[in-house]
Amino acid sequence: MITRPAISRRAFLHGSGVCLALPFLEAMMPRNASAAAALPPKRMVFACASLGIYGPSLFPKETGTGYVATPYLEALKGHRADFTVFSGVCHPDQAGADGHTSEMTWLTSARGPGLGGFRNSISVDQYVAEKIGFETRYPSLALSTAGQSSQSYTRSGVMVQAQSKPSQVFAKLFLDGTPGEVFDQMRKLKEGRSIMDTVQESAKRFGRRVGAADKEKLDEYYTSVREMEERMLKAEAWVQKPKPKVEAKPPTDVTNEADLIARMRLLFDLIPLALQTDSTRAITVLIQGRGDVPPVPGVTIDHHNLSHHGQDPMKIEQLQRIEREEFSAYNDLLTSLKSKKEGGGTLLDNTMVMFGSNLGNANSHDWHNLPLLLAGGGFKHGQHLAFDAKNNMPMCNLFVQMLQRMGLETDHFGTSSASALPGLV
Repeated sequence: MITRPAISRRAFLHGSGVCLALPFLEAMMPRNASAAAALPPKRMVFACASLGIYGPSLFPKETGTGYVATPYLEALKGHRADFTVFSGVCHPDQAGADGHTSEMTWLTSARGPGLGGFRNSISVDQYVAEKIGFETRYPSLALSTAGQSSQSYTRSGVMVQAQSKPSQVFAKLFLDGTPGEVFDQMRKLKEGRSIMDTVQESAKRFGRRVGAADKEKLDEYYTSVREMEERMLKAEAWVQKPKPKVEAKPPTDVTNEADLIARMRLLFDLIPLALQTDSTRAITVLIQGRGDVPPVPGVTIDHHNLSHHGQDPMKIEQLQRIEREEFSAYNDLLTSLKSKKEGGGTLLDNTMVMFGSNLGNANSHDWHNLPLLLAGGGFKHGQHLAFDAKNNMPMCNLFVQMLQRMGLETDHFGTSSASALPGLV
């Protein structure tokens, strides 16, 4: 669901929980279809640890494929050939209203987060949702280990509310609504179409009295209305179709709000199910460390305090305990994706999974040199790509390459530069 200050047809549609298209099934391809046409779709997953990742335990000293694994990368040793470690990458001009506002722009790259007059831009996952979201039941999926905050933002800079209860996410993906709920969704869709017809007719009358510049803006508006009408027509058919069935049992939500790792793992368990059923192709997960003590053996200090360790060895050791568990959960997600066969390869081959943070040094709220890993998606992996530690490579250069891998023709996103990010393709 998208929160907006006023009634919005687009927000209404997202809130109805209804989108369009069929899940990817190779058996549904025509018998005479070419092998290329039957290729599985590409997907992207972004997981951000908002309290940072301790750099000395992550970044290798060596570059290229011959790097020596650091303590955190040891947790991923079974997938060494499946991921790339990046250093010297960031979004420019991320000094914001406070040390944590760069959390808002990890997927957008908008400058000066939270400062006066700031308006966020579209996040990379929502860019994908705009372009191909109509091909799946849900254009995107925003998840969080706590609360409704996410890093997904619409083109107008509005945050997409996250879902933090795995049981509700599972129900949304795989449990069919009652006849009454289906009827109610259909009614809302028809009401939405009625509203759009009325507003568009009013806009046409108004358009006869405006100048050339405003007419151009109205033409853009008409185009977006036509696109939305097409989606709503498909949605009316889709809402009556049964949801995909999976063998997995509905998860039981973790009641302990401090148990970050258990919450993270439950959300990660849902990702392969959502992707394999082609329920969505863009997923974000906000991993929110809190001001309480997570139930990790050996940890006695709250997570936020540990992120501001002040180089205290005892605090760093406890912080490493938490973050090793986060990397273990990431490892298990990659294992699950790789175990699922698809189109002559694996689900991981067709899914780009980014894990990192919006803070390069959480102790000082530094947003340079972000910790970043990218797995899967068919890229050239098994390496450490190190860029200039002082003059960082724009992170959006990587986003552009990911968008291109999704099949979207684009050479620019956010603050990307003209040059591609070398070494990945």
